[in-house]
This record gives sequence, structure tokens and C-alpha cells, in this order.
Amino acid sequence: MMHIPTVPFGLRILVLCSAVLLFQSVWAADEKPQADERLQKLLKRFPAADKNKDGTLTRAEAIEYRNNIRGVNGNGVKPTLGDMKYGDHARNVLDFYQAKSDQPTPLVIYIHGGGFVGGSKRMNPRQLQKFLDAGISVAAIHYRFINGKDILLPEPQRDGARAVQFLRSKAKEWNIDPKRVACYGGSAGAGISMWIGFHDDLADPKSDDPVERESTRIQAIGTFGGQSTYDPIKIKALIGGRAWEHPSIFKAYGVETAEEALHPTPEQQKRYNESSAITHLTKEDPPLYMVYSEADGPLPENARPGQGIHHPNFGRDLVKKMNELQIENVFVYKPKDRDPHREMLEFFQKQFAKVE
Repeated sequence: MMHIPTVPFGLRILVLCSAVLLFQSVWAADEKPQADERLQKLLKRFPAADKNKDGTLTRAEAIEYRNNIRGVNGNGVKPTLGDMKYGDHARNVLDFYQAKSDQPTPLVIYIHGGGFVGGSKRMNPRQLQKFLDAGISVAAIHYRFINGKDILLPEPQRDGARAVQFLRSKAKEWNIDPKRVACYGGSAGAGISMWIGFHDDLADPKSDDPVERESTRIQAIGTFGGQSTYDPIKIKALIGGRAWEHPSIFKAYGVETAEEALHPTPEQQKRYNESSAITHLTKEDPPLYMVYSEADGPLPENARPGQGIHHPNFGRDLVKKMNELQIENVFVYKPKDRDPHREMLEFFQKQFAKVE
């Protein structure tokens, strides 16, 4: 019998890690992106990397799997305070990284993506260090995942807003400037960041909970592959194809069929509106820096369900309305010769400088 040599486990890990490193500079789409051949080849070899078991390996899943099997913290920077509780749910935790400063520092809050069903608060270590070197403290949060039953949209958004309030309540203790706060993230994290930025202030001055008395208003937003709306009817009109059939859209509202999704009850339509950032946009809202990398143009006739869920038309939708309201915004598409993370940092610094 012919002897077939086996590949040592360490070598297999090295192959996966090397492949993942090729994609760590790609910022869009923590959520289900257009399939990449190299990622899907990795999926065949490492099926356990597909955390949400949807049959598609995302960059975020590959990076998280790599970090887990190597037994390392993906940040490379130890939090000043780790897994701090900001709410009642098990996933209402955040990591806080304090920048060295004698004066209260601005704060940037990172909100991860993952289709509202996966993802981690582990940050890109280089980006984290850039914020800290610039004298900006950082928080990275977890939030509740949707389950199609009792946790639907906009509960993850409300978790994000609660995190903002909690961090403001710690301003004096953690040396944070509560007037200089920004949120950013990719995909679902982008949607949450925009929702926080555009939504009316959720502060309740009369609440018995001191955290709830804090403002949810922020001074700047950064997004990668963000969706302006989570209304499947509007997504169908804006993107075309089958982007609106993304499984997370159905799960987000507890619907099971296209008929239910496209013909909502008045109560369901109210939830669509409440969950979508753009429906809350008014002229008083903060500036937005947005990056898109997914393929442009009409979707193919054989598009998969969910394909196009990071389409740049979401950004163009935001640009149009924000321009009408005269709100500062930056739209970046396929930034091949640019460093959008550096630009976003500078954008935040510019907005923080405007605060008196």
C-alpha cells in the first residue's frame, strides 16, 4: 500500500495563519461578504473556523479562529480593564484601554461586526496602538446577538447606546472627556455606530439608574461596509438582487419567509424603522467617515441570498441625505492607495477639536 504522508498540525496552523494575514488589511465585511476563493479553500480544510455555520468563511471568522488556535489575545495590548460589565446580559461587557495623559482623553468605542450573530471585541492591534499613541482612550464592546425570538433588532443597538452611557458614567474615574466620544465598526458594528450617532438622545434624567441618566450622543462616527438601513423592503430597492434575503435580516425580525419580510405588519414596519440608522438622521447629527470595498454596480442574476449586503449604494444613500442636511461626511470606495484607518483617526481628531 502506498504511504501517504500526513501534514503535521503545526504546519497546518502555519498555512492558515499565513493565509489569514493576507486579509488583515481589508476592513469591510465582518458580516457575510462576497465569497473569496482563498477563504473558501481554507474553509474546506478548517470547517471549525466557520463560527456561525453558515457555509461561508469570513475574514473575521478566519482571524478569530487563528487567534484561538494560537492561544493569543488578538490585540497584543492588554486592556487596562477587561470584561467590564455595562449591562445585565452576559454579553454586556467591554474592554477599556486607557491612553496615558494628565488631561481627560477623548474616547473611541469599537463595535465589532458579524451579522449580529457572531464576532468579537478583539481589535486590530495596530489600529488600537495608533489611537493610544494619539492620546485617545479606546473601549471595545460585546453586545447581545439576535436569536429570531426574544432578542431582535434594535436590541444590539440599544446595548451599544448603553455602553456609551456606561463609559460616560466612568469619565472622572477613567480619565475620559465625556464631550469627545466617537464610535466605529464594520458591518453590523457600523450599523450600531450609526444608530447611536443618529438616534435621539436616550438619556433619562429621572432614572434611578445613574448610567441611564448619561447622554448617548456622540461627536463622530466611522464605518466600514455599513448598512444605512435594515429594512428589507428598502434594501431590495436600494441594492437589488437578493441582498435583502441575508439570513441575519430574517433572523433580526423573527421572520421566516420572503412574504413575511416584504409584507410586514404595521408593528413589524415600526421595528424596521426603529432599527435602521438613516430613519433617525437629522441635521443635528455627527459627521460620518465611511469606507466601502464590496463590488459596485448591479448584482448578477445568479446572486446569492445576502450578496451585496455591504454594497457602496448604502454609503451613497447616506451621502445624499447627509448632504441635504449639510452634515459633514466622507465616502471612500476601494481605498487601494489610501490608509482609511489613519484617515479615520484624523477625522475623529478633527471632530474632537471642534468641541468646546
